[in-house]
Amino acid sequence: MKVKILVLCTGNSCRSQMAEGIIRSLDSNFEVYSAGTRPEKNVNPYAIEVMKEIGLDISSHYPKNVDEFTGTDFDYVITVCDNAREICPVFTGNVKHKIHKGFEDPFNAAGTDEEKRVVYRKVRDMIKKEFTELFKK
Repeated sequence: MKVKILVLCTGNSCRSQMAEGIIRSLDSNFEVYSAGTRPEKNVNPYAIEVMKEIGLDISSHYPKNVDEFTGTDFDYVITVCDNAREICPVFTGNVKHKIHKGFEDPFNAAGTDEEKRVVYRKVRDMIKKEFTELFKK
């Protein structure tokens, strides 16, 4: 039986995209989507790069608006940023579990490319740890 999961953040370009890829990799029975309250145009290239480092390819992902999913039933709706949590829309579909796991926004990282990658890796690793523990069999 498939477990339907929606991961939400503001831009759907970094944290929620990384979480979607990580959660999907944990179990083939997970049907995972991500969306944003104000989606960006593209997935952040640093997010794509650091996910490839752990063997997960999210390069075909694209930001989606949460409005596409508000009438859908989900086992889990997970917010990964405080802003999305505060303005999370009312879901008209059946949602069994609403969870908030706040993560730092790597988009705000400053410095050289390598210094930015360090921040993206840190956030990626925190996301992986949190969701691996949450969805342990």
